Amino acid sequence: MKDFHPPPPALAEVADGRWYSCLTPELEALRKIARHACWRHATMDPAERGPMAPELAELLAEIGADVLIEAPFHVAYGGNLALGDGVFMNAGCVVLDTAPVRIGRRTLLGPSVHIYCADHAHGADERRLGLERALPVTIGEDVWIGGGTILLPGVTVGNGAMIGAGAIVTRDVAPGARVVGGPARPI
Repeated sequence: MKDFHPPPPALAEVADGRWYSCLTPELEALRKIARHACWRHATMDPAERGPMAPELAELLAEIGADVLIEAPFHVAYGGNLALGDGVFMNAGCVVLDTAPVRIGRRTLLGPSVHIYCADHAHGADERRLGLERALPVTIGEDVWIGGGTILLPGVTVGNGAMIGAGAIVTRDVAPGARVVGGPARPI
């Protein structure tokens, strides 16, 4: 497994959940690398790139066997995204990996699933400064996430859970649970 991208020394607060400004040159440089990798993934002939563009494969923290990411795909940094064996991400998925995002083996994400780690400041003055904190998202093994679902910062989804299309996941989902709606509730 590759190590997660360490934050620049001045941004240690990113790694431990403290508030920080996302508007720094160091973080913009990392996002620029990720945008290029996503662009290469979206513009390469699928027959030439295999399951993902080499630039994207190099960027991600961990990639298990038989992972497939359909284009288009967007990741904020890439170095915080770990994918287990057999993960499938359908077209239009977005991962804002300001904190570690782990997706377990054989988990399937429908089209346009969004995973957000960035928790932005609630006050307008703080938002103008780009203040946010990074909260990890963990998705277990054998999870099915329906298209258009949004997972918010700090959420954990247990093994074998199912999340209905269009759900907004604001809190943890128990192993084996089925949730739908916004905010997502068990059914």
